[in-house]
Amino acid sequence: MELVGVLRMNGGLRETSYANNSLVQRKVISMTKPIREEAITELFSSRNININGKLCVAELGCSSGPNALFVATEIVKTVEKICRKHGHSLPEFQIQLNDLPGNDFNSIFQSSLPSFQAELLPVLQEVGCPNQYCFVSGVPGSFYSRLFAAKTLHFVHSSYSLMWLSKVPEGLEMNKENIYMSSKSPAQVINAYYEQFRSDFSTFLRCRSEEVVSGGRMVLTILGRKSEDASSKECCYIWELLALSLQNMVSEGVVEKEKLESFNIPQYTPSAEEVRKEVEKEGSFTISRLESSEITWASCGPEPNNNDAGEYLTQCMRSVDEPLLVNHFGQLVIEPLFQIYAKILSQRISDEDAKFFNVTVSLTARSEQLPSS
Repeated sequence: MELVGVLRMNGGLRETSYANNSLVQRKVISMTKPIREEAITELFSSRNININGKLCVAELGCSSGPNALFVATEIVKTVEKICRKHGHSLPEFQIQLNDLPGNDFNSIFQSSLPSFQAELLPVLQEVGCPNQYCFVSGVPGSFYSRLFAAKTLHFVHSSYSLMWLSKVPEGLEMNKENIYMSSKSPAQVINAYYEQFRSDFSTFLRCRSEEVVSGGRMVLTILGRKSEDASSKECCYIWELLALSLQNMVSEGVVEKEKLESFNIPQYTPSAEEVRKEVEKEGSFTISRLESSEITWASCGPEPNNNDAGEYLTQCMRSVDEPLLVNHFGQLVIEPLFQIYAKILSQRISDEDAKFFNVTVSLTARSEQLPSS
């Protein structure tokens, strides 16, 4: 199944929207701030980079809601500090927000952009720059293809997006009711997922290598795992529990067994070593930093270890998964499904210290090699 027309987060500002249920993603973005600041600082200290009065930044997989421009705000503030410290003029900022065409771009420009401009206005005014120093545009399309003109990007950021594959891998017929990789999945299923990730990530790197200037930087955070076992509980547990919820609905006769067995999540959560191997194999970027981090399921709500963590996590997952589930199972199953899922998640959070694991890689685009004479 091709996902360009199906994969998206819940849009709008309603209770189940991604905008209102993406706190865990915000926390992960905040955790990786030092890596981005380091990359931006090195970018501006490099003699091989010619900013030429304009810094072009791309946010890939921006989704909608307050996170869409969160990193852009941070980058402008970081660059302002660097320029003030060294007595340089502030460049203009071209912020390009990318996601698939079904993304709710309207809410970004109607709700998030005014807040972004209001927050940055004092910063820009302090250095004598008008608000028009930041130009924001939307770029719909798959980041597994070319999106930008050649050699125009200075900095690329993506968080919690690259674990999504370009399509559901082929050859998953034997996965039955698992919906994702699990300890019960046949080896051919695990391999099919891995090969799809390798192909997609290599394509992503190749496309970005044509768009990022030599010496330009990318910081990518991917939902991943620490273990080298692709079917480990670290990365598969959240989906195993959703599968369990669907299996309960099959046993109740609400969902057809055939429907469940034909549904698979188009995602791969890589290890840091798998990311390193693909970067080195593709060859267009060097690795500046490669780190792993983690965040507990219990901290997915506004307060750490809160009693409603299961409900918050359920709403977070629903805001991400609902469009895929509706496309396959229909709208009528959604409410009862997530009621079951919430009970299961709440119980598991109470009994276990379950976590999400993240892989963050900071990359530098290799300098172009001049042809030998």
